[in-house]
Amino acid sequence: MRNTVRSAAVLASAAALAALFGCTVQPVGPDGKRSLPVHVELPSSRAPDPTRSAAGTPPASPSRVLFSRGDSGPGVRELQARLRQVDWLFDGPTGTYDDLTERAVSGFQGKRGLPRTGAADSVTWRRLLAMTRPPGKWELYLMGGQPAAAPDPRCMTGRVLCISKTSRTLRWMVDGRTLSTMSVRFGSQYTPTREGVFRVYWKSRHHVSTLYHSSMPYAMFFSGGQAVHYSYDFAARGYAGGSHGCVNVRDETAVAALFAQVRGGDKVVVSW
Repeated sequence: MRNTVRSAAVLASAAALAALFGCTVQPVGPDGKRSLPVHVELPSSRAPDPTRSAAGTPPASPSRVLFSRGDSGPGVRELQARLRQVDWLFDGPTGTYDDLTERAVSGFQGKRGLPRTGAADSVTWRRLLAMTRPPGKWELYLMGGQPAAAPDPRCMTGRVLCISKTSRTLRWMVDGRTLSTMSVRFGSQYTPTREGVFRVYWKSRHHVSTLYHSSMPYAMFFSGGQAVHYSYDFAARGYAGGSHGCVNVRDETAVAALFAQVRGGDKVVVSW
């Protein structure tokens, strides 16, 4: 009897301590072994987690701004590529956080109940990551901007339009020195741009193709009807389209400056 009273007193003391520290006591079964608790209650005095809302999800704010208008770099380029995957951005990626990117981020935020700030904060970024896949090199440089490939050895002397199909770039080189670089695109599968060494044989500032009836501003012809020229379509759609064999440039300012410098007889090297 004395042992029973002592056991009851011990259990009562343990229960009191458990109540004080917010724990539960594992009950003792008839065989003297402890059985597992059915439920453990957390202490009601614990303060709520300030980083989570009542629904258990991270609040829309405050959150750290990762990218905003005016920023540039590889992080912005990846953001733009992922926004393209979910059809919120159709331009770029350009690597510069412009007005189009800001509107795309704002639309993405609003669709998911986030504040429409237009800035890519940490909450927006995590949501976008969950909905997209890591973009490949093709997606990251859909509108050009790739580093230029090393110059072909045939480009190292004289005045040369050094064109690489691998990096989709054009270098304007004089005596082995690169004066300017620009993104280019080429002909389609059925109208490929010819490879080899050529010469600029004709320049036409306001040229219009007699075969395709399309505008070819700042045309510098180097092989039959193939020329380096500015392309409105390339500027608008990027690599979603293709030429009929010409080397298209999307930067009108750059190709205008190039047109002013290139002379008839200058070498053109088109290589992989």
